[in-house]
Amino acid sequence: MHNWARYLIFFQYIGTKYRGVVKVPPHQLGQSGVQEHLEEAIKRLRPVNPVSLSVSSRTDTGVHALSNSAHFDLQRKDDKPPFTEDVLVKALNFHIKEQQIRVTHANRVPDDFHARYRAQSRTYIYRIALGVTHHTLLPLTDWNLCWSLRNTELDIDAMHEAAALLVGTHDFSSFRAVNSDLPFKNPVKTMDVVAIQPGSSFAHSHFHRQLQFWELTFKSRSFLYKQVRRMAGVLVAAGQGLLSVSQVKHILDARDTLAFPQGVAAPAHGLFLKSVDYKESDLLFSQKPDATEDPET
Repeated sequence: MHNWARYLIFFQYIGTKYRGVVKVPPHQLGQSGVQEHLEEAIKRLRPVNPVSLSVSSRTDTGVHALSNSAHFDLQRKDDKPPFTEDVLVKALNFHIKEQQIRVTHANRVPDDFHARYRAQSRTYIYRIALGVTHHTLLPLTDWNLCWSLRNTELDIDAMHEAAALLVGTHDFSSFRAVNSDLPFKNPVKTMDVVAIQPGSSFAHSHFHRQLQFWELTFKSRSFLYKQVRRMAGVLVAAGQGLLSVSQVKHILDARDTLAFPQGVAAPAHGLFLKSVDYKESDLLFSQKPDATEDPET
């Protein structure tokens, strides 16, 4: 069908007012996920087929994304050809309107492409601001977009030591929260990157007060439920002296979600899904000539 196309879209959002990225069950009235607004925008393109968005990476309530991804199929009415990628991006953003969601780019992909299962890695960044005794000390551009701590400094060496324990392949049962997927998810994950580096305010050049920021980076093919927030919380606790490096190792080695200390998980609003990466070869779409057409014309 020459007017049928599968697209992979990349999109960003400020997650503060959304109940996560995926669709909210109908009984939860007055709440919405990012997926609802994207699907509503796709419906406004008046496709023939039912609209169904497959999101690559789930994010929780209050978590943000600099680049998440999803695929969907679209067949246009009246035998019209598929939208070009640029036109699709402009049309979706037009219909998303005032929502804090933006489609950044799109790829037309093969019909068997799957946004979730073809992803090679996912990278998260957790943002921390130091020396913030009240949220009004933050510039508006960072409010609800970082974890603000009263601490004026952290023991970064201890954080690096704790981070090194998490790198590599481990059973991360202690770092996953309980949810309905618990019995079905393999707790063994490989952390390619767990790093700590200086960060900055989004308004660092235009704010009257100097604030110190740090960024924690986590990269893996996949993560367990709330794993990133729990790892971030443990690293910060190590930096605050609330947990020793040996205690972090004990939590990891316990391989038991009940071994994770209460109240240590980092809050959602400091977390950003930075990117979802794919093999370039998986994104290549080759238009096969219609059997009734002469490929030379």
